[in-house]
Amino acid sequence: MKFMLLLHGDEKLLQADPGNNGISADFAAFNDAMVKAGAFVSGARLRPTSAATTVRVTGNRTEVLDGPYADTREQFGGFYIIEAADLEAATDWAARCPSAAYGTVEIRPLWQAPAA
Repeated sequence: MKFMLLLHGDEKLLQADPGNNGISADFAAFNDAMVKAGAFVSGARLRPTSAATTVRVTGNRTEVLDGPYADTREQFGGFYIIEAADLEAATDWAARCPSAAYGTVEIRPLWQAPAA
């Protein structure tokens, strides 16, 4: 079963420390562990929220806004798509993710379209 791990954290903390307090090394180790276990499907780090654009359509009116949809303390910073046997296994991977130590990791099962 495929799950998405959505990584949320305070991007200002990461930007304030160019060395990222070893976070890059932590993520490299986490990535390697997932690859070796066959759990890694894909993933990416996102650019800061200052590079975000939000689009809303209401009726026939399109609204384009600079920045993220919600102004919150934590920002969506990246994601992984993983293969895991069940939610418990996905939770184990989320707990090992470095983002869980300074932010949150949301787990979402991917929608499986019915076979045609």
